[in-house]
Amino acid sequence: MTAPTPPTSALVRPFTVSIPDSEIDDVKQRLARTRWPDPETVGDWSQGVRVENARSLIDYWERGYDWRRFESELNRFPQFLTEIDGLDIHFIHVRSKNPNAIPLILTHGWPGSIVEFLKLIGPLTDPVSFGGDAADSFDVVVPSLPGFGFSQKPTETGWTVSRIASAWVELMKRLGYPRWAAQGGDWGAVVTTALGAMQPEGLLGIHLNTQYAFPAQIPDTLSPEQRYAVGTLALYTGDLGGSNHLQRTKPETVGFALADSPAGQAAWIYEKFQSKTDNHGLAEDALSMDDMLDAISLYWFTNSAASSGRIYWENKSATLAGPKLTLPVAVTVFPRDIPRLPRSWIEDAYSNLIHYGEADKGGHFAALEQPEILVSEIRTGLRTLRS
Repeated sequence: MTAPTPPTSALVRPFTVSIPDSEIDDVKQRLARTRWPDPETVGDWSQGVRVENARSLIDYWERGYDWRRFESELNRFPQFLTEIDGLDIHFIHVRSKNPNAIPLILTHGWPGSIVEFLKLIGPLTDPVSFGGDAADSFDVVVPSLPGFGFSQKPTETGWTVSRIASAWVELMKRLGYPRWAAQGGDWGAVVTTALGAMQPEGLLGIHLNTQYAFPAQIPDTLSPEQRYAVGTLALYTGDLGGSNHLQRTKPETVGFALADSPAGQAAWIYEKFQSKTDNHGLAEDALSMDDMLDAISLYWFTNSAASSGRIYWENKSATLAGPKLTLPVAVTVFPRDIPRLPRSWIEDAYSNLIHYGEADKGGHFAALEQPEILVSEIRTGLRTLRS
């Protein structure tokens, strides 16, 4: 790849995470004073998070979890702020030692964050140290979506996925990359798909672990795989769609409910991890408590329940159909993703499908659940772009 020109120092400022001790003490005190609801009246998660399980997670957050451990881990990576379209955007930027590395921007979703990509950065930028081939090297850029994490919170409406995608184009240009690729899942896949539809100069191709490729009109006659996809869509928009619906319609009310209660913030995200990971009944089968609390704590310390939830409100007209794409697209389907699309619809939506992969395990939060599989799929899926 063409060597990037150094970014303008005045536009890109270094950033270090440093949460005051007083805020860490405050969250522990709030957790200790949690007022618990009555237990659910069913033996499963059909009414939402189970009180017994939430107690275990929140007790660990109060007594065992170490934010400073995670903060140190995060600060090992170069982090920056840069103002784009009136907002400070926070991002991690790690360059590979390989001069032929492909620049790759990784975009998270909700309740995702930069947390989910930390285990991917080393293998992508330095594949040799992780048993890979130097030819598969990437420069990695991991931004926080507007209103998420350490990015600034919008104070006006209009931050649609198209506007975010345009901000990412400017970010990659500002970092000096004339050619680059993009990857994402969940809302990150929506942003990455928007990039694919825009086809800005320099975008070589994309990789998606969530595909927005349902037909605009579901056919009357369906194959078994297509029927399964329609069933997972019904589950996604029905029983599992409570948080999505509230954030699409009343994100500020959600913010009021969660901004004053770390236990509430934990339950809000914990239930999503439980319902959409590849587990045997508990999110802990797929994710460690530390992984979950890293994500939950980041939402709490940045007070971003409302500002992150507004991505649903801003994009309430978005559908799971998505645009037809003609640029190179690589996809990986994870078996417990919800919704999960069949290959036939994916091939119909992406006319230049350069890679189709099916993982043998993993759910909706692929980067957190199965980082090694996702790294391998990104390497394989985007390999042809190097020519």
